[in-house]
Amino acid sequence: MNLKDIKYFLEYPLIEIKDYTITLYTILIFLGIILITRIVAYLSKVIIVRSFQRKKIDDLGKQYTLTKISTYFIYVIGFVAAVESIGINIGLLIASSAALFVGLGLGLQSIFQDMVSGFILLFEGVVKKGDIVEIENKVGRVEQLDIRTCKIRTRDGIMIVVPNSKLTGNDVINWSHSNLVTRFNIKVGVAYGSDTDLVKKTLENCARNHKDVLEDYPIHVRFEDFGDSALIFEVFFWAIKTWEIEFIKSDLRYSIDKAFRNHKIQIPFPQRDLHIISDQTK
Repeated sequence: MNLKDIKYFLEYPLIEIKDYTITLYTILIFLGIILITRIVAYLSKVIIVRSFQRKKIDDLGKQYTLTKISTYFIYVIGFVAAVESIGINIGLLIASSAALFVGLGLGLQSIFQDMVSGFILLFEGVVKKGDIVEIENKVGRVEQLDIRTCKIRTRDGIMIVVPNSKLTGNDVINWSHSNLVTRFNIKVGVAYGSDTDLVKKTLENCARNHKDVLEDYPIHVRFEDFGDSALIFEVFFWAIKTWEIEFIKSDLRYSIDKAFRNHKIQIPFPQRDLHIISDQTK
């Protein structure tokens, strides 16, 4: 087979619609552009990861965001180039399909809203991969942030798929956004007549002696209120391990209960006064 035969074979029309023709050559070019796009996207990811490692930037969330943005950008360019390579004018296609896009936009409004929210999250970085967030009374770690949805894994190992519009439109507590260090608190009630100074000192010691409570941050004990059947105290402490905070709080409660027993500080049962009114008419 000579070059002429190869050229004839590659340029042989497979599909002919009026003036539009698709040949084996255009299909190979289309597939080649798709392949090159995938390779370039992979190389961009490798370059970003190595750049972060070289500069010793320990921010996986930012690294993930830059990787996602660059990948989407490369895929968009590759898609446009691939469509243009088979003879389709992408600009003319978009212009002629404007009415169709309007109809799709009205029917798929929520999906487009989620996609726009996804770009906002990726560019603003208010929620990133690895962040610990609280949404609708559920706490979890962001495992994956895509254009339309965000995957959050709870402490129970359950994966929750959350539309991105919920992350931008609702109140979301991001425990990892501003600082790795977060303040937490534990509330406890003691019996009336207890030595309040001893209670304060005991709570401070229990918090200070826990290995996961930060030593360089202050520990505060607040006398919150006079309850119905107890004096209400609240101890505030700082910790880094936000993911394990419920276990840290549990350890502190064990420690507080043991210390209270040693110091004869009572945690009272709820008390209610019962008034019996006798019938004087009988």
